[in-house]
Amino acid sequence: MKNKAVLELADVKAVAAAAEAEALKNNWAVTIAIVDDGGHLLWLQRLDGAPPISAHIAPAKAHTAALGRRESKVYEDVINQGRMSFLSAPAIEGMLEGGVPILVDGQCIGAVGVSGVKSSEDAQIAKAGIAVLG
Repeated sequence: MKNKAVLELADVKAVAAAAEAEALKNNWAVTIAIVDDGGHLLWLQRLDGAPPISAHIAPAKAHTAALGRRESKVYEDVINQGRMSFLSAPAIEGMLEGGVPILVDGQCIGAVGVSGVKSSEDAQIAKAGIAVLG
């Protein structure tokens, strides 16, 4: 049996604070979602001015990244390259860039999803949050 790291509340708070700092540094109004390895919501933070729909999109991006064990952009690229049938994949809704898995020793322990600005900027915020874990 293997051992695996898990996100603790202190980790979640640190990731959220670093992601928030990146967003505020750039004056980006976003929603930040953090999920565990099963895609279950651990944190949801909607910054002032973030569009209401972002509170639905950010968790969906995080869920997709956690379950897929890869950035949600991968799925967006697959669809944009013409594989429209992928839209019917079960249990995956956030197929837009901005969901980034949290990997520790090659294992996915969760993910961060961000929504509210350009998708590449959403991903930038998510990665800044994850970077605090080292």
